[in-house]
This record gives sequence, C-alpha cells and structure tokens, in this order.
Amino acid sequence: MVEDAAPGRRRRLTGRTGLSQGEQRVLSYLVLFAAAAAHFTSLAESAPYAPRLILLDDGVSGLPSATRGWLTGPGLTRLWEGVRKRLESNRVLATGSLRLTALNTQERNDLSLLLGEPLTRSAVTVRLDVPDARLRASAAGLGLRETLEELGPPLTDRRAARADVAARWEQVWSSLSWSLDASPLAGQEWPRQWYDLLRRAGVPREVTSEAAIWTLQQAVQVLTVLLGPERNFPRGRGELAALAHGTEFPDDAAGRRALWRLASVTPDEASSTALTYGLRPVGEGWRERALRERADHHAEAHLTRRDLHDLHDLRPPAGTLIHICENPRVVEAAADAACVRPLVCTSGSAAMVVLTLLDALATTGCRFAYHGDFDWPGIALANRVIRHYEAGPAVAHGHRGLRAPGCSQSG
Repeated sequence: MVEDAAPGRRRRLTGRTGLSQGEQRVLSYLVLFAAAAAHFTSLAESAPYAPRLILLDDGVSGLPSATRGWLTGPGLTRLWEGVRKRLESNRVLATGSLRLTALNTQERNDLSLLLGEPLTRSAVTVRLDVPDARLRASAAGLGLRETLEELGPPLTDRRAARADVAARWEQVWSSLSWSLDASPLAGQEWPRQWYDLLRRAGVPREVTSEAAIWTLQQAVQVLTVLLGPERNFPRGRGELAALAHGTEFPDDAAGRRALWRLASVTPDEASSTALTYGLRPVGEGWRERALRERADHHAEAHLTRRDLHDLHDLRPPAGTLIHICENPRVVEAAADAACVRPLVCTSGSAAMVVLTLLDALATTGCRFAYHGDFDWPGIALANRVIRHYEAGPAVAHGHRGLRAPGCSQSG
C-alpha cells in the first residue's frame, strides 16, 4: 500500500513495515470501507433505492479480540472495578494510585504482566499512570480511560455530573427568587422567609428541575391572589386549581372534573350515582342483562360512572321514550305501580353522572320527556334538559299516568 502521510512524500508499506496500533487499524478500516464503497457504487447503478447491508467484521472494535479476552479475564476484574471508581471520582483522569489487597495467584500473574514487574506479595499499590502508559504501548493501543470505555460501560465524570445537578437546582431557586421579586408580594417580609424555608427543605428527588420551576411559579401566582395587596380570594379549591393552571374556572361539572384531573386529583367514580328505572338496553353484557332483569322486577337501579364506562351497548329498543324527573318519589311511585316506562331521575340538580347517562342515551336516538318542580332551580334544570336533549313536556306524554294504578297495562 502507499501512504500519503504528507504532501510530496510517499512511503510504501509492506508486511515487514513496523506500524503502531493506530496505523494498523487505519489500514484495516481503509480496506473494509473501500470494499463497501465499491459494492455500493455497483449497486447504485442497478438498484439505487435498495437497502444496503454493511458488514465490516471487527471494524467497530477498538481492541483486538485476543487483547480484549485477556483484559476481561477474572485476574483483572478487581483492578478495573477499583480503577473505574477512582477515575469517575477524579474527573476521569488517570492520576493517583489504587491499593489492592488479598491478591490470589491469577491476579498477581495478570497484574505482573500488565504492570511489567513481578509481584510476589498479596497486596500492591498501583499508580494509575503506569497501566495507562503500558496499555498505550501494548497491543491495546489505548490509554487507561479509553480501555475502560471499550470494556464498558462508559465512564461518568461524577464531579461534573454533581456540578451540573447543582447548577440546574440553583436555576430553580433563582427563578423562584425572581418570581417573588417581580410579584406584588415583593414588599412583604414573609415571602423571603417562605423562600428560605423551601430552600432548606428541598424538593423531592423524583421531581425534575423543570417541573419544580413551573410549580413554584404557579405557587407564587396563587399566593399573590390569596395574600397579595388586592387579596381577591377565590371561592374554593377548584378556583385555586384553575388559577394555578392559568385557566378560567369551568361553569359545568365536566369541566371541573377535567380541571381536577389536570391538577393530578382524580375524582372518584363510585360515590355519585344516577337513579334509573325500567331501562332495557339491548346489549348482551352482564350489566345490560342486569338492568333488563331489574326492569322486569320493577326495581330501580343506581348506575355509577364506572358502570357507564363498562356498559358496552346502552341502546334501548327503537322508539323508546325516556321520562326524566327531578324527584326520587316519582321513581318510587312508578315502581310501586309496576310501570314499564323507563325513567331517569336527576335527584334535584343533575349531577355529572346523570348528565353522562343522558348523553349516552341521546346518542342512541331515543326521545325524552321532562317533568320537574315549578321553582327557580326546577325551571333552570328544565331549560337545561330541554335545550340539551330536546325533551318535551312530560304532561304531553302522559306523565301523570306514571303514578296511576295499572299504568303497566297502558304502557
């Protein structure tokens, strides 16, 4: 081969030419890459978009296989473990020394070969610059740090890592200090005491610095509303959650539940229920069959949000008219009279679970009829049901018949 190492100078390399480990690798890689390039050039002419498989044999390894096998043997395991700890605590520099004790025969033999001196005692102090120089001059051709990284896993500069973590957390406290100084709380004494208390207490380890900055900034906003000069107190915890997330407080129950989930507070889905009677969904799941069986026995049913999630087919028979009432006493009267007409009771102002049920029923194409109290809350609820579900007045559909004896025969 011919090496163009410098302009104007050419050197012919033969099998007898003395080469360093780095030069040997370069020559090996050149042959492999030249072969791959020639293959790709010929392939591109006939199939330019064909997948290309690269096989470079041992080209990606920094250590000869025989050298790697010896370095990873049991005789040097304790040495590499100690050296790794020392390097990672010393800015990954091959300086200082390492003490090894209680050496067995194989460890003494392998250390003797690595250090270039016979070891006869059971303990030895290894200056790290010695194996660093010996490895560079050996078949490995790499320094101590590079050899350990080849053997894996990669080394970590623990001092630099700690400094980086400290810098990121210093940014957290600087951000909080700036937020307090820029807020209307700046003129009060307690915010600085609160800042000092937080800094001494620290932040849980699982919280990232980015999350801590965001959370503390939101906390400053909430405290400004609660304890700032204007003291515009929110009406409850829900408005505090909205303030902390920079959103308006929702007017509806669904929006409020979504807001609580945004604040990592999950409302339970078992305590609130929708009171129903006579629902006969056509689905074949056990929940659907249970509702039909209760309807056959003229028994009311309470459905939770969990039930609504698991009801796979809530469709009633085609053309079903579902009555909506406000007072649970109407459901009792319908059950006592063995009525067959389906009922959904709001039990006063409709809870979220009731609205969820009505939404699900509305998607099936059934019709609604509403009857409620003639007072301001009842009128508000009636307007809401009529507007959202196009419900007609229950009187027009014979709502009084729900309380009459024998209404099951009249349908």
